[in-house]
Amino acid sequence: MRLETERLILREMCMDDFEAMYAVLGDSDIMRHYPYTFDKGRVRGWIEKNILRYEIFGFGLWAVVLKETGEVIGDCGVTMQDINGIIRPEIGYHIAKRFQRRGYAGEAARACRDWAFENTPFNILYSYMKKENIPSAAVARANGMRFLEEFTDGENEVTAVYGVTREEWGSRNSG
Repeated sequence: MRLETERLILREMCMDDFEAMYAVLGDSDIMRHYPYTFDKGRVRGWIEKNILRYEIFGFGLWAVVLKETGEVIGDCGVTMQDINGIIRPEIGYHIAKRFQRRGYAGEAARACRDWAFENTPFNILYSYMKKENIPSAAVARANGMRFLEEFTDGENEVTAVYGVTREEWGSRNSG
């Protein structure tokens, strides 16, 4: 699988991406809204889990690569997540700190949204994040998603859920 946008390539992750992904997932600032910062073992597991997702579902989190340099700057993709007790297709993203606030997460998320609606039967796609994670909520809104609900998660924190339906996506892309 390979997706291209104006500035990015999204492709399946492999173990060659370990150092780049460790730089992202091992950064406590980037992962402050996640239950933990990843150590090297968790990063290896993350990559292995996504490789398994590709085999089982045909999708997962993909490596986000800058076209201009070939550098892996994070991940973005579709995974099946437990969101408030229901397994739902979720678009998630992690971008290296030095590449944040340049629109890369939104660009990658839009490519994943389009791919999912064009290649899966899902009628709605979600993104969820800790309520105080304002940048991730902004990416979700830029991806055409609207706020749907919030709930108290397993860490006793408020989580916000955003979503976009196939119908909403189709009406934006038909005119």
